Amino acid sequence: MRRLIAILAALALSACAAAMGQMAPPFLVNPTLAPASLPAQAELSARMIIELAHEAAGGEEWVRPRSLHLVGEAVFYREGGVVERHERYEMWRVYPEDKGDAHAADGMVRIQSWRDGQTSILLAFDGARSYTAAGPQAPSEADRQWSENFGFGVIRFALDQGYQQVRLPDDLVDGRPVFVVDVVDPAGGHTQFAIAQDNHQILRVGFATPRGWHERIYSHFYTQPGMAWVQPTRIRLFYNGVKQNELFWYSFTLNEEMPTSLFQIEAQQ
Repeated sequence: MRRLIAILAALALSACAAAMGQMAPPFLVNPTLAPASLPAQAELSARMIIELAHEAAGGEEWVRPRSLHLVGEAVFYREGGVVERHERYEMWRVYPEDKGDAHAADGMVRIQSWRDGQTSILLAFDGARSYTAAGPQAPSEADRQWSENFGFGVIRFALDQGYQQVRLPDDLVDGRPVFVVDVVDPAGGHTQFAIAQDNHQILRVGFATPRGWHERIYSHFYTQPGMAWVQPTRIRLFYNGVKQNELFWYSFTLNEEMPTSLFQIEAQQ
C-alpha cells in the first residue's frame, strides 16, 4: 500500500510540474503585457526613432556614404520548388547626394551574381540608363526593375527637408520588439521601417512595388575594424508574404572610387 501511495504521489507531482510548464504566458490573461501590443517609450517621436537608428547604423559614415561594395552569396527560390544557390553575389553602389523619390533609380548601381562559375544576374544603372546582359534597356522596363530594388536608402534622407516621419504601431520582427515608422518622401511615396527597441538596428523595410508588397528582413549584423558602419550579413526578401530570395553579405568596402564604366554594360555575345 505504501508503495502504491508513493507512486501516486510521484505521478501527481509530475502532473503538477507538467501543468506549470505549460502555463499560459501572462499576456493571454492580460493582453497589455504582450510585447509590442502597446507603444514602448511613447515619448519618442518617429523623428527621434530615426535619429537613434542613424546613430546605431554608424552615424554620419552610414548616413552619407560615397560608395559601397558588398561581396557575398545568394539563394533564390523559384517556382516549382526549385532552389538556386549563387555562390558569388556582388553589389557596387555609388550613392546620390539627395533623394526625392524613395523608389526611383538614383546614383549608380551594379548587381552581378555567379552560379556554377557563370554570370547569372547582371543588372546596372549608370545614373541615366539601365543595363542588363543584353545591353541598355528601354526606360519603362528599367523603371519597373528598379522600383523593386530601391527603397531602403530613403531612411538616410528621412530627416531632410521635405520628408515626413510618422510613428506606426509597434510590432515584432523575429520575436524582437520594434518601433515602426513610415517615411514619406517628397514625391509622396511611403516606406515603412521596423527599428529594434533594444539597440535601434533596422530590422525590416517594407514598401509597395509593381509585384506587390515587398519586405526585407535584416539580421546578423557586424562591422569591420576601424569602421562605424554596421552591416547586416543576412537579408531575407519577401513579396506578398512569400520569401523569394536571401542574400548573405560577408564583406564590404566603403567609399572606394568607382568609374562610371563599371556601371555600363555592352550586350553580351
